[in-house]
Amino acid sequence: MKSCKNDFLRGRALPRFRDTGAVPVRYTLDGVTYTGIPAEFGPRAETRRIDANTYFSVITGRTPAGLELRAECTEYVDYPVTEWVMYITNAASVNSAVISEFCVTAELPAEGGAKLYHGNGDNCTPSGYSWSTDKLGVKPLEIAPCGDGTSCNGAFPYMRFLADGYCVNAAVGWTGTWRLRAAVTGDRLVIDAGQQRFNTYLEPGETVRTPSLVLQACDGGEDRARNLWRSWYIDHVLPREHGAPLKPKLVLHTWMIDGLPEFCGVTESNQLTAIQTYIDRGLKPDIWWIDAGWYPCANNWAGGVGNWYPNPEHFPDGMHKVGEKCDAESIELLLWFEPERVFRDTEIWREHDEFLIHGGPEDGNALFYLGDPRARAWITERVDRIIKEAHVRVYRQDFNFAPAGYWAKDESENRAGIHENLHIQGYYAFWDELLRRNPGLWIDSCSSGGRRNDYETMKRAVPLHYTDVGYGHHPIKQKQHRQMFEWIPYFRAHTMNWDNPDGTYGGSRPVDDFAYQNALAPSVTSMIEWNDPDDLYEVGKRFHPVWRRAAELMLRGDYYPLTETRADPADWYALQFHDAERGEGLVQIIRNVAVETDRLVLKGFVPSENMGRIYKFTEPLSGQVWTMSGANFASGGFEEGLKPRSGEIWFYCVL
Repeated sequence: MKSCKNDFLRGRALPRFRDTGAVPVRYTLDGVTYTGIPAEFGPRAETRRIDANTYFSVITGRTPAGLELRAECTEYVDYPVTEWVMYITNAASVNSAVISEFCVTAELPAEGGAKLYHGNGDNCTPSGYSWSTDKLGVKPLEIAPCGDGTSCNGAFPYMRFLADGYCVNAAVGWTGTWRLRAAVTGDRLVIDAGQQRFNTYLEPGETVRTPSLVLQACDGGEDRARNLWRSWYIDHVLPREHGAPLKPKLVLHTWMIDGLPEFCGVTESNQLTAIQTYIDRGLKPDIWWIDAGWYPCANNWAGGVGNWYPNPEHFPDGMHKVGEKCDAESIELLLWFEPERVFRDTEIWREHDEFLIHGGPEDGNALFYLGDPRARAWITERVDRIIKEAHVRVYRQDFNFAPAGYWAKDESENRAGIHENLHIQGYYAFWDELLRRNPGLWIDSCSSGGRRNDYETMKRAVPLHYTDVGYGHHPIKQKQHRQMFEWIPYFRAHTMNWDNPDGTYGGSRPVDDFAYQNALAPSVTSMIEWNDPDDLYEVGKRFHPVWRRAAELMLRGDYYPLTETRADPADWYALQFHDAERGEGLVQIIRNVAVETDRLVLKGFVPSENMGRIYKFTEPLSGQVWTMSGANFASGGFEEGLKPRSGEIWFYCVL
């Protein structure tokens, strides 16, 4: 979906950069609160065009005490979107005054009031990815994650403000303890976004920053707002691979090979054998996935975190032969790391205690402090060396850890929040340097699932593992996908079945069509093992072309949920993707295990100009074809009967 004139008219209300007197930031210095960069700080501005669709403005100033202020604004020509962030650097030779209430702000029209549509993110339970709508009033509503130090646990940093006749999509970029406050005062919607704990002076040379705040205006309702966000995200946020948009990716691996936990059993020999076996038997992956356990860990993957070198017993010559095999077969090697957590008695624990913060709430773990430039340089060299030696094409970073207690450890008086701020900046710098050193590399973000998928992280990565919950619980996964398709449209799913023959969950079944139907996502991991029997291989060979065609539509089409998603096995599940430019799309329908009704009547999305045209529907696995008018499709003419525990994907074209 592309922006229209009315979207841009609504976008005039966004905090765009026009002059140095109207910079939407707020901060308190030594007890005095400032808005913007006032004249007394000598503001100067420079705007340059980054590319055909992006302008970047920098507004700077300097306080008499030597604090350098820098606000940055990114604006887009093709979408009504603005992004703001602010930095403060102590350029003096002495400690600065205390800085607090450091945030990005915005004021928007709200003549008829406003509501906020927001979610709880990935909280590592089945209740994750739940959403609610709150009416805003004079008392500010504060949205914030749980405070463990991860950015998506308890609150999702993507949300939507709903006003009279228009919407504003919002995203917060801060991979820590952010908070956003919103209130309606009179006819104005007032927003600010900052770090939860921040009350600190700066030592000479230190720089701190706010979270970034992204706002996108949209004329109309939620369907339009959803798809305008998706289009902008895919065009401007989703990382690219060698300059090209990411394509659908099929993932294969040897999870728990030889019965060992996770990937503790991987060896040079069994990886080369498994890759070749998959290829010979007709299932060739786009990504070969090696997760936790490839380093020395005594078959306890968590106990080896801090040993960042290949297990010499399993990879006596390093991992280069596996990477070279992948390169030769045009497969991308993905390799897992968890550099910010260090377990006791590992290499880093023993030899580089100066890089660690000890004594947090998780016994036996230490935080590798990326706020220390020396530590960041060391880990960058180590990880970069492995990436190059092993021919890694996808760098996967996990974070099974709650860092907030470590950041707060040993904070001196008037230094609240400084460790968090410097660590998160170091995290961005670490990734940026890996990307700079390795052209074509892309990053997979993980944190016990999807606990760190805020906007700043997603500018640099994709969430190939957006949750640790519900891989094979189909209704839970449907609820998760409902929000991922809306806000972070590139993600991965597993072909797992956890249902029992009696319709309850908690069991396990082999991979089948139903597993694939419920794993429909831009990237998919097939759980067909390399040594599985031929009948399971046939399931994958039959469904992979269907998945890939559907995934391509997911990445270029608009998304329309056609049913509620309540994580209820008694509910039908249906969705539609529509590519207006090509006049094609898909409808997917799933009858969950406890649905009692035999048929579902759907009202599809049909643009007004297509009401009189004919839609031709094709079901690729059965070969069924039928047609109906656009008007009939929109009014409930799509009626489908399915057997219990089954699904169908109907591709369509507009004739």
